[in-house]
Amino acid sequence: MSKYHLLKNEGIMAVKLARQTIEAMLNNETPKRMENLPLNFQEERGVFVTLTLDGELRGCIGYPYPIMSFEKAVMKAAISAAFEDPRFFPVEKKDFKKMIVEVTALTIPEELEPPFMSYANQIQIGKHGLMVEYQENRGLLLPQVATEHGFDPVEFLCQTCIKAELIPMAWKYGAKVYRIEGQIFHEVEPEGEIVEEKL
Repeated sequence: MSKYHLLKNEGIMAVKLARQTIEAMLNNETPKRMENLPLNFQEERGVFVTLTLDGELRGCIGYPYPIMSFEKAVMKAAISAAFEDPRFFPVEKKDFKKMIVEVTALTIPEELEPPFMSYANQIQIGKHGLMVEYQENRGLLLPQVATEHGFDPVEFLCQTCIKAELIPMAWKYGAKVYRIEGQIFHEVEPEGEIVEEKL
């Protein structure tokens, strides 16, 4: 799989898809696919959908791993963020009109080039998140985690292995390591202009 960033118009489509999916559910309708979606929406990738109301979190659910098409992941994450986030009551129609919709698209994981001694040089803190896989174990940490905790690349590698329930140094002993990036697209105001937030 190759790395792939969303173009601005694709990010705008993703946010609109999330909003229309939630609106359909609120109207007791079956959510429909958007017409003329770029072919890239059929690529498997991770995504999070976040809802805010008056600046406060109102729902956030996602699929960190690329296990389904981007189109399907956006729709399923939107439904879950609105109606299945255990921290909140399900969204109601009157409130949704005042909510801002945000979509965080994760790039397709890009495997780090061996040997493992060079892994740290391939990781840019603040830009890259990491995913580690070994047999049935898998762990992912988003780009902001390293920044928030002050990790250097080696500590970031170790912490991602721990997240995968592996020994910290598993990245030296055969675990596959991938880097990812996140792109955030959100409405400036409810149902308003959609912009990309620069990390």
